[in-house]
Order: sequence, then C-alpha cells, then structure tokens
Amino acid sequence: MKLALLGNGKTGRHAYSLAAATPGITVTVFDRNRPPDRNALSGHAAVISFLPGPAFLTYIPELVASRLPVVTGSTGFEWPDGRATFSEMLSGKGLQWVHASNFSLGMCLIHEMIQTLSMVGTLYDEYAFSIHEIHHKDKMDAPSGTALAWSQWLGVQADITSERTGDVIGEHTLTLATPFERIQLHHSARDRKLFASGALWTVRQVLYGHLLPGPGLYDFQDLVLRNITNQNTGQQNDLRQGSPNTPGCSGSD
Repeated sequence: MKLALLGNGKTGRHAYSLAAATPGITVTVFDRNRPPDRNALSGHAAVISFLPGPAFLTYIPELVASRLPVVTGSTGFEWPDGRATFSEMLSGKGLQWVHASNFSLGMCLIHEMIQTLSMVGTLYDEYAFSIHEIHHKDKMDAPSGTALAWSQWLGVQADITSERTGDVIGEHTLTLATPFERIQLHHSARDRKLFASGALWTVRQVLYGHLLPGPGLYDFQDLVLRNITNQNTGQQNDLRQGSPNTPGCSGSD
C-alpha cells in the first residue's frame, strides 16, 4: 500500500515513521517544496494530511481531482461552501473523506462522556461549562479544533480559553461548575504517535473496513463508533448462535 503524506511537521513525522515501519506500506511525503497535485498523487492508495488548515485548504481541488480517499487531521479552516455542501460534492464524485480534529481513539470515549454531561439541565437549575485547552507555542489556530468539537458535542454554551506554551502536545479540560460542586473531564495527549496511529487506523478502515455507508465526508468519531457498534453486534450474534469461540457459550467439548 502506497500512502501520500501531506505535511512533515511534528505529527506528520510520527505518521511517516509508523507507516514506513509497517510491512507492506510505502510513504511519499508532500509539502510546499513538493506540492500534491493530481499527477503526483496518482498510484497512491490514500492521502493522510497533517497540514495546517489554510495550507490544506489550498490543496483541496487537487485532492478531489486525484479521486483518492483522504484522511485529514487539519484544523483551523472552513470547508468550501460549508461542510454539508462539500460532503454532497464528495458523494456525487464517489469519494470518501474522513476528518478529525483529534485522531485519538480515546477521544471518542470522551464524546460519550460529554453527551452525558450535556444533560446537566435535568439536574441543576444553575450551572456553567468552560473548556480550557493548552498546546505547543507553534500551534497557529485557537481555540483548538478539539475544544470546538467538545463545545459542539455539549450543545450548550461553554466559555473556551486557550494557552500556547512550550511543547505541550495537547491538554483539554472541561469543567462543569454548579453552586456546590465542580466536575472536570480531562484529556492529555502524552505522545504525538497517538494521532499518527489513529490516522493510520482510519486509513485501514476506509480502505478495508467497509464500515462507512457510502461516499461523502465523515467524522473520525463516527467511524470509531461504527466500528464499536459493529464489534458489539458481532459479539451479540455469537452469543445468540452459541459460537464455540465465545466464552460462556456451549460448543464441542
């Protein structure tokens, strides 16, 4: 499998190292000195992008023209003509793209927790949410894409603050304050390999997992939840059928 990697920054370098060390995978790195036009992308199986949002935005026409699946962790940009319209365009061309503000598989567990916290109004008359995110000093967009995603998942007003310092990979804290207590949900990225590994997992799912229902633009979170649901369904079918590979089910002695 030949992959096209857009961006050779901090996370891009980890993606290159992980992919290049995987048997059967070769990687071509594209950047401003080697731009990813449709001809250069020919022969690749998929594209992974860790470019800054504005740079990724300039390459979208060539990526669409390449007709390759795209897995992107680029943030700090708006989809041309809006996300829904862009997804419809991809669907019309038979293309599958997956976008993530954060390629952490654990972030999808955070999503489920935030969904529960979003129902706070059923318990409290007075409450307030706030989100604080910290990243390395070279990260250009603020708030981070992850902080914006958390706010969207909440579905209620949340004050977002940002901090840029040192070489912090990514720290996000959601605080729920009520008159008599404080509840916090915290996620800390400890190694950039986390994001690179998640992107490579996504490429494999797009190419071989057959979990997405059709072409279009999908969220990484949706893909992960589909994978979990698919696994749970398979386990439930094993239980119903009495699979000998399922602990606790009858089989041959």
